[in-house]
Amino acid sequence: MTTTTNVHGTMLRPGDDGYDETRKVWNAAIDHRPAVIARCSSPADVAAALEYGQVNGLEIGVRGGGHNYGGAAVPEDGLMIDLRGLDQVVVDPATRRARCGGGATQAQLDAAAQAHGLAVTGGTISHTGVGGLTLGGGMGWLTRAHGLTIDNLVSAEIVLPDGRCVRACADEHPDLLWAVKGGGGNFGVVTEFELQLHPVGPMVHLGILLWDAEHAGEGLRVARDVANGLPRDAGAIIVALNAPPAPFIPQEHHFALCVGLFVVGLSSADAHATLLAPARAVPPMVDFTTELPYCALQQLLDEAAPYGAAHAYNRALYLDDLTDAAIDVLAERLPRKASPMSLIPIFSLGGAFADVPDDATAFGGRRSARFAVNMDAIGPDADTMAADRQWVQELWTALLPHAGGPGSYVNFMTEYEQDRVRAAYGTAKYDRLAAIKAVYDPDNVLHRNANIVPMR
Repeated sequence: MTTTTNVHGTMLRPGDDGYDETRKVWNAAIDHRPAVIARCSSPADVAAALEYGQVNGLEIGVRGGGHNYGGAAVPEDGLMIDLRGLDQVVVDPATRRARCGGGATQAQLDAAAQAHGLAVTGGTISHTGVGGLTLGGGMGWLTRAHGLTIDNLVSAEIVLPDGRCVRACADEHPDLLWAVKGGGGNFGVVTEFELQLHPVGPMVHLGILLWDAEHAGEGLRVARDVANGLPRDAGAIIVALNAPPAPFIPQEHHFALCVGLFVVGLSSADAHATLLAPARAVPPMVDFTTELPYCALQQLLDEAAPYGAAHAYNRALYLDDLTDAAIDVLAERLPRKASPMSLIPIFSLGGAFADVPDDATAFGGRRSARFAVNMDAIGPDADTMAADRQWVQELWTALLPHAGGPGSYVNFMTEYEQDRVRAAYGTAKYDRLAAIKAVYDPDNVLHRNANIVPMR
């Protein structure tokens, strides 16, 4: 293997100390062994690693938080560019901006921003990497209040496959800035994100209502109606799951199959209580409200997605509304899952999310959609996950007639079939991305993603 390229960061190979731990990612189903891991701590390191990979003909993957379901960061016998050395977060409270390294986690960004009473829309699992989440769109508790993460992306420092380091912003490479706002890691390796922050917290209000499986259809309907009526300063996730053994859930309900409504309020306790009141038209088996720090909210679901301890697969669809017919499909098929870890989180959209025109960013989804339905097969071992993988695929097929098409949120894709990638973006947006890809990565060096094939 050629080794002439000068990579300044640490290079790990099979057998080296730390190699096995460094190649580990969130999804335990991924057990790939890269030929080389380049641990980078500067844009220069990233540029050198990109050159090294191309000179040696290696598949190149880029690792931020390592949460990609399909293990795109870890190419078998290839090169993994590890960005965890680029995890700095610097907040300017005067301008309400954060500069966030490409290897930072959501927890690091949240903590730095909340030190000043600020936040930006991020994921709902705190050990998720900011980079991968942002490049696909970025939805979470603040989506209705402040849009997607990409709607708050001001600029990005990007190392291109040819080794150049550029800043994409409104005045420089605006086409590239548009493309990375949802177009994934197709165009270069983002080493820094500049994000607009907003006043949030430090305390927020959370309500959790759970209905047993016998009343799943009724619970989902009332949860939908509450979600559709939320003001902008609130967020919601509807979920079908097995109840966790949390302290606020009576022991007799631990692990019970159920559906739930999680509502977050960003204003007063009284306003939050008013939002929850209609949901009690169908008496829940669990009814819990609390005030908690925003950072604690961001870590609330971490135990449901333990890092490196579960095998996982997922698919997703957008729904213009959670119709009664779609609810019937969900309620009927929920009991067919095998693993108590498998779940169906349904993200409530609208509000600031819907304010942004479809063509203003490269986001792979309709801004008119009201719900993003994520179907997660998660198991403690490969066999359990395999059973629920089939459950997810059959559920996705059954829900498809109730969606506006097969398009999916690219962050909720395990497999990147070209027809589904095209469907996610739509023909016009995909073609625009393909033209930009031809400018910045004409050889498709960065193709381990929801790949945009360069226009020829």
